Amino acid sequence: MKKIFRLFRFAGPWAKHLVAATLALFVISAVNLAAPEIIRRVIVVMEGGNLDAAIGSIVRLALILLGLFAVRGICQFLNSYLSHYASWKMVNRLRCTIYDHLQKLSMSYYHDKQTGQLMSRVVNDTQAFENLIAHALPEVITNLITLIGVFVILLTINPTLALLVCAPIPLIFGLSMIPRLMGKFFAQGQKKIGELNAALQDNFSGIKEIQVFNKQEQESAKVREKSTEHATALIKALFFAGVLQPSVGFVTQLGTIVILIAGPIIAYRTGAFGISDLVAFLLYIGLFFAPVAMITRLMEDVQQGIAGTERVFEILDTEPDIKDAPHAKNVGRLEGELEFRNVTFSYGEDITVLDDISFTAKAGQMIALVGPTGVGKSTISGLIARFYDPTGGKIMIDGIDIKDMTLASLRDQLSFVLQDVFLWSGTIAENIAYGCDSATPEEIEKAARVACIHEFIDGLPDKYDTVIGERGVRLSGGQKQRLAIARSVLRNCPILLLDEATSAVDTETEREIQKAIDQIIGQRTLVVIAHRLSTIRKADMIIALQDGKVAECGTHEELLTKGGIYASLCAQQSVS
Repeated sequence: MKKIFRLFRFAGPWAKHLVAATLALFVISAVNLAAPEIIRRVIVVMEGGNLDAAIGSIVRLALILLGLFAVRGICQFLNSYLSHYASWKMVNRLRCTIYDHLQKLSMSYYHDKQTGQLMSRVVNDTQAFENLIAHALPEVITNLITLIGVFVILLTINPTLALLVCAPIPLIFGLSMIPRLMGKFFAQGQKKIGELNAALQDNFSGIKEIQVFNKQEQESAKVREKSTEHATALIKALFFAGVLQPSVGFVTQLGTIVILIAGPIIAYRTGAFGISDLVAFLLYIGLFFAPVAMITRLMEDVQQGIAGTERVFEILDTEPDIKDAPHAKNVGRLEGELEFRNVTFSYGEDITVLDDISFTAKAGQMIALVGPTGVGKSTISGLIARFYDPTGGKIMIDGIDIKDMTLASLRDQLSFVLQDVFLWSGTIAENIAYGCDSATPEEIEKAARVACIHEFIDGLPDKYDTVIGERGVRLSGGQKQRLAIARSVLRNCPILLLDEATSAVDTETEREIQKAIDQIIGQRTLVVIAHRLSTIRKADMIIALQDGKVAECGTHEELLTKGGIYASLCAQQSVS
């Protein structure tokens, strides 16, 4: 119930719609309770024997019943529309809340999460709440009220029979263990659909590799396995649902059998129980047990909704590792002087990646980080952006500890060009302007010229309005890199980080990218993580890392003269 109450908080703005929908259900229940009584009165009039004299009363009662049915129809519409309106608005709000929260979570959260799993929690798990809020819970409440109302009416008609009617209820409570088993398998089903989504997302993203390596059958087998596991979990849940409903239906019919036997006996012995009372009693019996059967059926929907809440609130209850300090401030635009002061970083307690790293890059300087794979070069760029926090030491921009800045204002100082460039399935212009919403076409073109990509774009049929496909599938690796550089140029931040921007391109493309980099040297602070050392000869300072430590630093010429790690790397690449 705590989870359900917490879920209802998201429906706050639409509480009046839910209240109105629930009131409409109350009216529907009242009409349902009144209908058998009107029918009983018609039978009483007919028992009088004078049909001609009773016509007026029968017509009046029929018109009243017709009016009640009309009111019920209007209330059914109001209940259906208002409850669905409120529940889908709430689902929409909850989905947006989950997505916003996911955007705040640190990179460490995503290390062991599959994209498809997260998508399933945002889309599939929240969808179950619509049925919970719009149908299950309101109907559980109104059915309970109907149950109580009918029982009171039955007591007024004949207390003895009313108590006999309750005889099968303990058997119904005995069936209450079944919904728990249903809930267990529905929760498994929610988990398995997340795993299926994750497998599909991975496979669609890697469809080229699947085809190249002829792995279609193996991947199809994985998808079939996940799909089968999802179907199996739901089938098990629905098996118990299938057992529950007819079992409850059978038990509730026992009440009718009891009345058919006991009703005439009481009528003959006491004479105080007429045919109209028996008919009314039988009609009310249907209304009495219908809510019991309905509540047990609705438990299926309730259990599905609860299974979803557990997975959704697991995300919402996760706190980001990296967040603004209470004293953090918006620093505005800075000059771009970058300093690492005795910075240490570890993954967990056992894996030290960086050990006592110190260096300073003046505003407008170009510094390069080199070294073998796994020495922490990319970790340094992640620390600058506060994707992670150092376990020791400080990182400062213009003398301000980056922890004293808000995350938003820190990242306003930074632009990234990564080895694995991410592009959206939009136009070239939209991708270049992604970090600068107010960019004009002229500014977009100017950035493209700086990035040495304008001539290529200008040769396309739709030029800057060319749609590049998902993740830029229609572009080469070098074209993607230069678009990313154009995006960073247009963003015009004080610090630009290039993480292996030329490692996966050919020599000609590398020269084009290098020309683009040359045009922005001196205009902002450049932090270049380099695999190809030919691209960093103009760096003001080259830092060679080894075993997570600064092994040596200096200019290209200085480090060649030293004959150390950098000189060895240059020799391997024939860089002089």
